Amino acid sequence: MLYKSLVRPHLEYANSLWNPYQKQDIKALEKVQMRATRLVTALHDKPYQKRLRTLDLLTLKFRRLRGDMIETYKILSGIYDTSVSPDIPIISEYATRGNSLKIANRRCHYNLRKYSFSMRITNV
Repeated sequence: MLYKSLVRPHLEYANSLWNPYQKQDIKALEKVQMRATRLVTALHDKPYQKRLRTLDLLTLKFRRLRGDMIETYKILSGIYDTSVSPDIPIISEYATRGNSLKIANRRCHYNLRKYSFSMRITNV
């Protein structure tokens, strides 16, 4: 309970804006959760995945992905003001299948743009 209320909010702050893409950054964040779950004395010797299931926790990577999908839904359904929400390119021409909210997949050459929010969600 202490981890969920004190530590995890710091690890998940502004996930949609700052989402690590380098393996070393992802491991560093996940390592904090691994260490926190190891502090539970009854689960100290169990593997990490079993500790997560027992404590009813999700991996931080999955929570970041889930947060991105929630933000995308809010943006596409108009919950956020369109003047401040990020530009998500939508395919305007769609054939007989699909829906009107298909996200266009743009190409980019630089990592700064490649791992931004609007590019990250198109791959998912």
